[in-house]
Amino acid sequence: MILRAGRVTTSVMRSRAIPPFLILAIFSVIGCLLPNAPEVTNPGKALVAGDTAWMLTATALVLLMTPGLSFFYGGMVRPKNVISTMLQSFIAMSAISIIWVVVGFSLAFGDSIGGFIGNPMTFLFFKNVGFETHADLAPTFPLALFALFQLKFAIITPALITGAFAERVRFSAYLCFMVLFSLVIYAPLAHMTWHPGGLLRNLGVLDFAGGTVVHMSAGYAALAGALVLGPRKGVSSGHEPANIPYVLLGTGMLWFGWFGFNAGSALAADGVAASAFLTTNTASASAMMTWILFDAIRGHRPSAMGACIGAVVGLVAITPGAGFVGVGPSIAIGFISAVISNYAVHLRTRSSLDDTLDVFPCHGVGGISGMILTAVFAHEGGLLTTGETKLFVVHMGALVGVSLFAFVGSWLLFKVTNAMITVRVDDSDEEEGLDLSQHGETIQVPFGA
Repeated sequence: MILRAGRVTTSVMRSRAIPPFLILAIFSVIGCLLPNAPEVTNPGKALVAGDTAWMLTATALVLLMTPGLSFFYGGMVRPKNVISTMLQSFIAMSAISIIWVVVGFSLAFGDSIGGFIGNPMTFLFFKNVGFETHADLAPTFPLALFALFQLKFAIITPALITGAFAERVRFSAYLCFMVLFSLVIYAPLAHMTWHPGGLLRNLGVLDFAGGTVVHMSAGYAALAGALVLGPRKGVSSGHEPANIPYVLLGTGMLWFGWFGFNAGSALAADGVAASAFLTTNTASASAMMTWILFDAIRGHRPSAMGACIGAVVGLVAITPGAGFVGVGPSIAIGFISAVISNYAVHLRTRSSLDDTLDVFPCHGVGGISGMILTAVFAHEGGLLTTGETKLFVVHMGALVGVSLFAFVGSWLLFKVTNAMITVRVDDSDEEEGLDLSQHGETIQVPFGA
């Protein structure tokens, strides 16, 4: 693969880079002035070596998911947009890492303010995020490791959104939206769902590893983005993917990394982690096979794309219940979610909505399915397993609230971003392809040559 540098950067393009550069420089100066030795606050138990080792591993696995997503998405778009699509995932590892250290972690896991959001001063610039345990957040491994583990979730969530507006989004506008989304949508949802004082957590909502926080929020933001940006020019019935082997590679990396995503959310090297590992693999396998068979029933040949999408839908759907359900229900969750998302993709193709890579039908609908099915199959309080209705009612109420918050909030953020930086590229830039028009790079050797 040969990359060619494109256009020379103009003074106008350089001037747009000055404000972010100054902001980063200010953050750097402030960071140098802060004390290096964090105070030990709310200490937990003594460090457990096994838990620490496992969480280090899980954190690395979750980070791998973002490059995996870049291949998964990059292989699906047209050749002229492969680099830009992949970069939109990669850049999240940089931008969100800085935001998380500065204030994101504090907003998500700082001292609770009314159960809705964390105090931004609690861990500002990672103040007091040390290498000792924390009774509430990391009782057997370093708090800094917990913050890093949660960072990887914060990184991949805005990256997931990019598939909905692929091939037409302005890169600088995406950066702006990504930061706003992380602070205004993601951090409050993470706090409400996972912080000990969070509103949804105290209501009894179960979200083991991010079906609500990650996939539903990304899915609804993707839907809002597709509506705000509108359909691509000259694309009425889909397009030919650039490189299906990239999609296969990305799926393998996602599946591998998802074990850290779900099993790591046990926050210990114990039986719950092993159970989550098992249900994660089983649900994905079930969904992959279901997607292929469902396509066959509708008269389609088994495809690599279908297998990959099915596997990811299963991973999404099991995420909220991975540590709360057994292996039998995980098969059902994979099967049900694959059928529902497959049908949602079919409905989307018959509408005017141009969700380029079907983010809402797969991640949004998959997350919704997982949230509902967790309330149906959970060991404790599940509708079918115990006959109790409280958990199901709580999840349905939370589903409505989270859906409104994530969709309306994301729609407003796209509008705010568009008021500052035009979100959609010009028609000529879209026609030329984002690789060249946005980044001055292109793939000279065609895929498959």
